[in-house]
Formats: sequence, C-alpha cells, structure tokens
Amino acid sequence: MAAREAGPGTLLRRRLPLRWRVAVAFAAVSVVITGLLAVVTWHLASSYLLGRRELTATTQAAVDGRLVEEALRDTSRRGPGDLLQGLAAGGDIAIALRRNGSWTVSGDPLDVTTLPRDLLALAASGTAARQRILSGGHPVLAVATPVDQGVYVEVASLSGLDATLRFLSALLATGVGVSALLGLGLGNWAGRRALRPLTELRDAAARVASGDLDARLPELDDADLAPLAAAFNRTAEDLQRRVRRDARFAGDVSHELRSPLTTLVNAVAILRRRRAELSPVARQALDLIDADVHRFRKMVIDLLEISRDDRIDDDDLEVCDVADVVTHAVGTRNGVTVDVVGTPPLVLADRRRLDRVVENLLDNAAHHAGGAVHVEVSPCRGGVAVTVDDAGPGIPPDMREEVFERFSRGSGAGRRGDSGGTGLGLALVARHVRAHHGTVRIDDSPYGGARVVVEIPGGAT
Repeated sequence: MAAREAGPGTLLRRRLPLRWRVAVAFAAVSVVITGLLAVVTWHLASSYLLGRRELTATTQAAVDGRLVEEALRDTSRRGPGDLLQGLAAGGDIAIALRRNGSWTVSGDPLDVTTLPRDLLALAASGTAARQRILSGGHPVLAVATPVDQGVYVEVASLSGLDATLRFLSALLATGVGVSALLGLGLGNWAGRRALRPLTELRDAAARVASGDLDARLPELDDADLAPLAAAFNRTAEDLQRRVRRDARFAGDVSHELRSPLTTLVNAVAILRRRRAELSPVARQALDLIDADVHRFRKMVIDLLEISRDDRIDDDDLEVCDVADVVTHAVGTRNGVTVDVVGTPPLVLADRRRLDRVVENLLDNAAHHAGGAVHVEVSPCRGGVAVTVDDAGPGIPPDMREEVFERFSRGSGAGRRGDSGGTGLGLALVARHVRAHHGTVRIDDSPYGGARVVVEIPGGAT
C-alpha cells in the first residue's frame, strides 16, 4: 500500500518537540480566551460610547432645532444668523439651515453637498433623523430635524470618539499579544517541568548507550513515573551485571589461553628454525599454523584489553602531547610521516590507551588497506584531532558504524589468509576514545580509501 502523505498535524509533531507543542497549545488557548474577551469588551465599549455620543448629539440637536424654529417664527428678529453662530460656538460642531432652497452654515467648515439626500428628505418630510458619515475624511454624526419651512442640521465630530476606540482596540490587541507570550512562556515552563523525568530518562539512556553503565535515574515520588524510573534502574543494573560477567568471562578465558598459547608460539618458533628440514607440504602447513597462532595471540591480547574496565582512574591521567604520541606510534612504519597542523593543545588523558588507539588505527590500515598514507594531528574545538588516511578500497557508508563493533571484519570476515585482522582493533579504538569522552568516525579519504578521524576533547593547561 502506498504511504499516506503526512498532514499538517503530523509535520508539526515531527518538527516541534513535545515541550514546544505544549507551549504552543498554552499560547493558542490563551489567545482564544483573551481574544474572545477582547472582542466582547470592544463591542460592548464601542456600542456604549457610540450610543451615548449619538444620544447626546440627538438631544442637543432637538433642543437647538426648537430654538431655531422659535427664532424663525419671531418676526421681530432679523433672522436666525446670530442664533446659529451662538449655537455653533458651543463646541466642535457645524450647523446648517436650509430654507427656500438656500443654505446658511455656521461653526466648523461643512460641505453641504456631502450631506446624504435621504437624510435631508426624511427631515423635510417632518421626521428627525441621524446618520454617521464622512466629512472631509473624518467621521461625523449628522442629525437633521424639521423646522418651519426648512431643515436644521447639526454635524457633530466623532474624531475624539474614533481616537478613543482606536486606542481601546490597540490596547486590547496588545493585551492579546501579551497573553499569547505569557501563555507561551507558561506552557514552556509547564512542559519543561512535566517532561523533566523524561529528559532525565533520555540523558540516562544516552549515558548507558555511550558506555556509562553506572547511569541511574533518581527515585521519584510521582506514582506514575516512579515505576518507570525503577524499571529503568533495574534494567541498567541487569545490563551492567551482564556486561561485567561477560568481561570477566572473556578475561578469564584469555588468561587461561595465555599459557597454552605461549607453548604454541614457542613450539612454532622451534619449528620455524628447522623449517629447512621440512618437506614443502610441511612448510606450507607450518606457515598457516604460524599465521594463525600469531593472529590468535593478538586476539587474546585484545580480549584481555577489552575485558578491562573502560573507566579511566584519575591516577592514570597525565598531560599528553598527542602529536608526540602519534609520532612515537608511527615510528618508521612504511615511511609514513606525521603532519602537525597548527599547535594542538595538550590533553589530560591515559597515555597507554592513546598509544593503543593510534597503534590500532595504523594496524587496521596495514591489515585492510595496505598501510596508512597520511597521518595528521590538528586542533579541533578545544581538543585534538588525529586523522589517519589510507588508499585502500574504503568502507561503504552503511558499514561505517558496524566496523566499530567487536569481531567485525567487514567483507573479509570468515576468510583465511586475508591480512591477520582480529575484528577487535577498531572496537578497542571506539572503547578507549569513548572513555576519554571523545568521538571517532570514518569519512571518505582524498587519497581514495578511508579516513578515520579521532577527536579527543579537553585541552590541558
């Protein structure tokens, strides 16, 4: 069956860790709640303020309209002009009076052509009306009331109210944004606290995977998490006992094999001294026995080394010049020279294990790739990097992790007379490098083969 495409939720879970998904959920809930509260608050406040403004303007326009109508009916007065000016002087309003097809305007500037025709028609029919419009690009409220043989219009500015509502909306939007940030922070804090036991479990599992079998989880009081911590600790203890039992078994077997192996080595040495007296078939058999005995001897030595505790005691640590260690290990082997780049720092390390790391890297190149062609020591990220290049067939990418496992000999596994490898050399390299909290990896070499890079951290002063 074809794999289904991942949806947005699946992509979000893949890209965001659980802690941040919890934080985003907190922020989303906070935005929804505060957003709804802000919308309701804005609508209630704007409706109340606008209603109060319209009521005030309508009431004032009705009172002023009656005054204007009385002035129009008073024949002893020359006209309502003075009254209009007095009414307009009371605030930021514009007043207009239409009689006999002509307009009289007072107060704020007003373009009477912007007044809605339906509003004026409704007032002319004898019904007071109001409408919010734009005049000169600003919001205003036009209130029209009928007067004797005309229409009286008051236009009150809504700019102040509009500014108040804009400020209120900005304040509410800012509050929603702040609540989102607070929700994100609270969710992050809550997620971090809730996932702290899982983080400790992850770190402890990583330590166990890197070889620290003493890693344990602290005892937890939580009824749901305490069984998980106890189960992990029991598993780690069982694994530690098994690893130590296997190491003791390998060490015991290696010790038991040393005596008969020494006898075999000496017997083969005697036979080799008398090789000229043997028949061609016996010589060939002697050569095979000699190669296997020496390979067996190296395997026993490697087993003894790998059965030791991989922890480094403080008494074994000393300040080491890695360039000197590598130069000493290379010696005159195949005429390889050591290139020292820059000034590599000194490191606090176990000199014996560093010697073994370099020796095994050189032996591995000799056994499987015809020998090292380039060795380099250089500083890296506060530590020292040792690079060994060969011109052999290289190592496929899918086998670059496997070769560091015990008894892994790649494509040469199971063949006699290959190059004498035991399958433990790179496993010891990885073990000793991890004991120094370093890393080892395999890359493609510019010389056509494999490049093994060992990085030892922690420069010593």
